[in-house]
Amino acid sequence: MTDSNRDPRLTGLDGFRVEIDAGRARGDIVLCRPPMNVITMPQRDQLRRAFEALDEDPAVRIIVLRAEGEHFSSGGYIRGFLEASPEVVSNLAWNIAAPARASKPVIAANRGYTFGVGFEISLACDFRIVSETCQYALPEQRLGQIPGSGGSARLQKIIGITRTKDIVLRSRRIPARQAEAWGIATECVPDDRLEATVDALVDELRGFAPLAQRTAKRLLNETEDALLSTAIELEGHCYGRLRQSDDFREGVEAFHEKRKPQFRGS
Repeated sequence: MTDSNRDPRLTGLDGFRVEIDAGRARGDIVLCRPPMNVITMPQRDQLRRAFEALDEDPAVRIIVLRAEGEHFSSGGYIRGFLEASPEVVSNLAWNIAAPARASKPVIAANRGYTFGVGFEISLACDFRIVSETCQYALPEQRLGQIPGSGGSARLQKIIGITRTKDIVLRSRRIPARQAEAWGIATECVPDDRLEATVDALVDELRGFAPLAQRTAKRLLNETEDALLSTAIELEGHCYGRLRQSDDFREGVEAFHEKRKPQFRGS
């Protein structure tokens, strides 16, 4: 079901649409500028607002970022970089980091070309499910530029400096299976299984307690650069707060009663 009436941020969208399935607590952001799903400069800010709207929507538990056609996105509208003001360019990384800032889990479904900003926004998601046709690349060196929306920084955190240099400095394309082996992709599946795999992951994630899920995502994001001792201390504080939650009590009781827990998000 397409629903653009919930929030003014979900109207007049450029190159993508938003679909909300309240019955499955799922919100999809769908790139729809075939055949390459090029992402324009104005679209980046709209994407940020769409993620924020879905994150605030109580009917949505899980957010999915996907695309129409055989390619996720070949990247940004190149001439737009020359036309954009310095102020707009300075916000590129902030806009594309919207999936990471969302409190809810975000799944990217990638197939075909996933280049430039298409790769960067996927890297900001929590899960990257890829079809065997997927190719990742940061090709900015071919234009006399570098990635500008967090791509090289996020990639280095995931795979280390040696492999990141190999990808960035050579504008190298990484096929799906290699991306999975390197830890860039969460899972690689046959192309005709991409949607079903994403559906299954959405259903799995919906089964967990919302408060604990949001807490885990935020804790992992905020302790990525922390000392081990600091991360452990913060984990303990979060654990202590969740121990007082209704959902934790329900989880414990359901475990002992050998039944499925009914989490309420409190």
